[in-house]
Amino acid sequence: MGKALYRKHRPKKLSEIIGQEHITDTLSHALKSGAISHAYLLTGPRGVGKTSIARILAYEFNGLPYDEEATHLDIIEIDAASNRRIDEIRELKERVNIAPTSAKYKVYIIDEVHMLTKEAFNALLKTLEEPPEHVIFILATTEAHKVPDTIISRTQRFTFKPVDSDKVVAHLKSIAKNEGIDINDAALELIAAHGDGSFRDSISLLDQVRHTNGQITLKNVQQAVGQAPDELLSDLLAGVGQHNIQSINTSLMSLRSHGVQAAQVARQVSKLLRQEIITQQSTIPITQELELLGELLQVPGAHDPAVALELALYNSALQGTDSKAVSETIPTEKQASSEEPQEKPKTVEKIQTSKPIVTEVKNDTTNKLRSASKDSNGVLDEETWPEVLNALKAKHNTLYGIARMATPRFLTDKLILTFTFGFHHKRLNDAKNKQLLQDIIAQVTGANIEVECLLDSNTELVHTTTKPESKDSANLNLETISNIFGGAEIVE
Repeated sequence: MGKALYRKHRPKKLSEIIGQEHITDTLSHALKSGAISHAYLLTGPRGVGKTSIARILAYEFNGLPYDEEATHLDIIEIDAASNRRIDEIRELKERVNIAPTSAKYKVYIIDEVHMLTKEAFNALLKTLEEPPEHVIFILATTEAHKVPDTIISRTQRFTFKPVDSDKVVAHLKSIAKNEGIDINDAALELIAAHGDGSFRDSISLLDQVRHTNGQITLKNVQQAVGQAPDELLSDLLAGVGQHNIQSINTSLMSLRSHGVQAAQVARQVSKLLRQEIITQQSTIPITQELELLGELLQVPGAHDPAVALELALYNSALQGTDSKAVSETIPTEKQASSEEPQEKPKTVEKIQTSKPIVTEVKNDTTNKLRSASKDSNGVLDEETWPEVLNALKAKHNTLYGIARMATPRFLTDKLILTFTFGFHHKRLNDAKNKQLLQDIIAQVTGANIEVECLLDSNTELVHTTTKPESKDSANLNLETISNIFGGAEIVE
């Protein structure tokens, strides 16, 4: 079994630590002058050299040559994540009084020390207050804020920082040269960026892609980390800037086919938008960019990131447009044609259809819910459907956004929702989501209505007949949204 690159190229001297000169210089001077403390605390992000420096110091304190492969009886490493209880610390407290076997100092390296329990910290504190002369503690953690102040105050603290990207790239290039890895600069820069200031993470990714046939390119690394190709992101933003819903939908489908997750797309697009804002090279109005950026930042934590991403992009594309401009960007098979009506598929041909309902979102939704069952007489129709959507919005905003895109058909004991997009059909046709809608219908109307979801790519998008009274941008946006999502009304 081959040795991992990050272990093979781990530093063996303080002078080999890159990017932490503010720490290595101080420690080197202290070692030369013999100014050794009884306890050190190394804090900072993962993969920046904390454990490496701890091990190097343990050997330097004892005047021993560093040997990563050897195990020295007087250098003890403890993983606090696995030995966090008070019993383990009490055992340590008893052992520290035993003199070193062959070295000058007995050095305890406690990694991820923040994982210790409160009781274990209290036991460790007693040892740190009055340690034997032959004992040195080196504590390391990625979460210094979880370490009690009483512990921190009894140590010399050194705060590590993320390594600059250019230094990571230079180090990766050196490793690649030594290992005979053929990789171009663009690929190295992406590896460094993905490592986010961590040498270990960056070197591990280089190790992962090193067996690619031929030269390792940017595309190889993008595939390895699940990133979207730059050209697809450019197409996606171009669709937003051109108010082209078809283009956005095509780009999203292509991204899904590449296996790129919605949360990752949102992060990459957010990065591009921030860069455009900083360089003042925006392809869309900056206020529109800022609003889209705010919505994209919510996507990774959304209940359904894919739908949240789609709605954020559509909403941004619809800003500052009118109905005609947007309708012309809809795929031709999805447009309403007054000149030549399209034939409906047989599966939905016999079903009486109705236009999408204009949904009125008011502040008194809760009060309406309480009285809806009494007033609706157990009927779900065009009058009660908006109340159902309001109730759905209160419980599950994402499903509300999807349900509004469907064309509803009302039968005696069944609601048929016909979708144009397969992705939306799949989400609402999920058994759990469908049951949620049925429960809300029962709550609002008092009737047990079965929900059936159909997919019809030839469904015509029926525009709302009510035109805005004024031509300001808000009303234009509203009319456009109505065309795509099946009706909307301004919140008072």
